[in-house]
Amino acid sequence: MAQEPMWLTFIVAFIIMNVLLVGMAYTTWYERKVLAAMQDRLGPTRSGPHGLLQPLADAVKLLGKEDLIPAGADRVLFFFAPLVVFVAALVSVAVIPFGGTVQIGGRAVNLYATDLNVGALFVLAIGSAGVYGIIVGAWASANRYSLLGGLRAAAQVISYELVLGLSLVGIFIITGSLSLREIMEQQQRSIEIGPLHISNWFILSQPLAFVLFLIAAVAETNRAPFDLPEAETELVSGFHTEYSAFRFSFYFLGEYINMLVVSLFASTLFLGGPSGPGSEKYWGLGLVWLFIKVAVFMFFYIWLRATLPRFRFDQLMGVAWKVLLPLALLNIVITAFIRLIANGQIF
Repeated sequence: MAQEPMWLTFIVAFIIMNVLLVGMAYTTWYERKVLAAMQDRLGPTRSGPHGLLQPLADAVKLLGKEDLIPAGADRVLFFFAPLVVFVAALVSVAVIPFGGTVQIGGRAVNLYATDLNVGALFVLAIGSAGVYGIIVGAWASANRYSLLGGLRAAAQVISYELVLGLSLVGIFIITGSLSLREIMEQQQRSIEIGPLHISNWFILSQPLAFVLFLIAAVAETNRAPFDLPEAETELVSGFHTEYSAFRFSFYFLGEYINMLVVSLFASTLFLGGPSGPGSEKYWGLGLVWLFIKVAVFMFFYIWLRATLPRFRFDQLMGVAWKVLLPLALLNIVITAFIRLIANGQIF
């Protein structure tokens, strides 16, 4: 790991943050276009060519909306709760590597804000901290529908956070590290399968963990068919029923940034991050490969929303505790057993 001056780290972090915010804005445009195509519609077309300025139009509209606060609300908590969700979503991306160390203008530059030796745990911890913003905002709204949505969010995070974390233990056993940079670098090695040389992406050695991670990640980000904390047909709009204008947009921003962070996280853990043909020679091509992988994961999110109906809450909890958790534990046992055989400690 190359050491770089603090000012350069701040510049890299600033660029990553702004890329994430712009990416979030156009994720909403991407979702509308994909949903429209699946439903035989056109989607945004009015604001700019092909509706490309629609995210900007939405931001201007939200800024102009009246900011309403319920009479019985706790005004301080009501104000700060959406910020918790937004900030937690932004901070998560700090440890995700967009590549290794590259030479720019004769100076070594790390394509990540920081490298923690427990980076994977950091993403999981900060991601679960965001639910406090949902719970506090729901309680501070003084609305029964909001409170029910907040309680659902708490129960959902407790259940699926466990599955999400356990699904990654197999990767930690294989790599012997929790650093996302080291996990990414280990997947850049090639493995031989007969005459073929393919990248050692962990989706090949941990396919069950990959499926479990995807399901738990969708639930963690409160997306359909796991969007029970919002559930418009049951709870009006759930935990953000009483929020309006730009205060509501922080919840909105947090949700879509979380989707991008989870997509980056999954790409790094299972698909080698920026690894791809030609990425060893040209680091810019690695960023293109990473963008493609994230776009595929985002398409998966949208496809689920357009296809599947919402679970009942008892089904949601049953799937986590009766199906996903036992499978995650089984994957850990199998991976540990294979690792012991490979180390010569069995047989």
